[in-house]
Amino acid sequence: MIERPRMHIKTFGCQMNRYDSDRMLEMMVARGYELSDDPNTADLVIVNTCSVREKPERKVQSFVSRIVSGSRHGEKGSRSKPVFVIAGCVAEQHGGEFLDMQPDVDLVIGPDHLHELPDLVERVKKGERISAVGEETVPSFLQARPSGPGVRVSEAVTIAKGCDNYCSYCIVPYVRGRERSRPAVQIVDEASGLVALGAREIVLIGQNVNSYSGEGGFPLLLERVSRIPGLSRLRFTTSHPKDFSRSLARQFKELDNLCEWLHMPFQSGSDRVLENMNRGYTRAQYLEKVAMYREYAPNGAIGADCIVGFPGETHKDFEDTMKLVEEVCFDQLFSFKYSPRPGTSALCLADDVPMDVKTGRLKELQELHTAMTRRKNLELVGTRQQVLVEGPSSRGDQMSGRTRSNKVVNFCGKESLVGSLVLVHIEEGLANSLRGRIEESAA
Repeated sequence: MIERPRMHIKTFGCQMNRYDSDRMLEMMVARGYELSDDPNTADLVIVNTCSVREKPERKVQSFVSRIVSGSRHGEKGSRSKPVFVIAGCVAEQHGGEFLDMQPDVDLVIGPDHLHELPDLVERVKKGERISAVGEETVPSFLQARPSGPGVRVSEAVTIAKGCDNYCSYCIVPYVRGRERSRPAVQIVDEASGLVALGAREIVLIGQNVNSYSGEGGFPLLLERVSRIPGLSRLRFTTSHPKDFSRSLARQFKELDNLCEWLHMPFQSGSDRVLENMNRGYTRAQYLEKVAMYREYAPNGAIGADCIVGFPGETHKDFEDTMKLVEEVCFDQLFSFKYSPRPGTSALCLADDVPMDVKTGRLKELQELHTAMTRRKNLELVGTRQQVLVEGPSSRGDQMSGRTRSNKVVNFCGKESLVGSLVLVHIEEGLANSLRGRIEESAA
């Protein structure tokens, strides 16, 4: 029996990177590879990278150095040196320079070139070292999706790539390019195919989904996808506040399978900081969008992103952020310390908030949100929640799924429930999840 070549993928970053990793896996499985959990036994190691902040980029460099060092010191036993691939935003940012920084890296590939991966790997095996970056006329996200090793209960479908907002702190427009939308028919066809193969939930993703410029705009796209036979749930992420419209908010009431969950980053509660960030809205306008969403989804959940320690942020600015968090009472909050990114306009601003102040503000913000989340989860004790079963819990001793409002619920149950909608009686509210017991099947 011929041994199949093994591949390992390490993914850093956002939902777009996770989607790209899935695509790379599908392409390489179609070429005969099998997935390995151990990079030290793999014939192909792909590191899909994020450069939106300094910390993830440092993690990428550290991971690559560690894996390369392991390969040099014989951890792979008798297997030959693997093909090392750097993909994603760091690849696009550094391009061929990465080949100079890491002599053992064989291929640097940007997001627009992912559809070329199998052929490029074959060229590397023949001795080439390749940098494939820059925008393509027909980029990877417009290519037909390859048939893969199966689908999950919840599957993502990208609807657009890139961003035109140029927030002063953000490197995304420089590494993912200007915003480009996929044709609606292609999106619906991909989602329909995934549902036909067993997906129960579709998540439409993009850097800013609600600025989708395809036929009819984003609200109509949601309506078209929601009509796919067999689709139990529909979600989308991420939304930019300045593009969140009433016609979009209304879809939360009109589309039965559109889940009551909105991810809409606010980044700061200070109008002065928001202006310096070039976010395109004020604090009051953000709160108006939240109120609009809750008008159509009164019990809907809302998540956001937030940056503390942006250049010039005063204690008063930070207090405005804390007050906004208290007012909205977010169900989910991703918060970060500001870090300067190459090529962004914020680099011309003095990074004048000391690191210890940034760290203290982040800790205070996260403690506030943790307490609020725990309280909201405790309020759900005694309720019955519809849960889509996704698989075993992270500990492996229970099953796990999510409510329509994106709350993680763990409960005892059989693996045959995966893909089913069940009603769960919530018995315990924890900081980051819920626990309960199944009452009955919901579908």
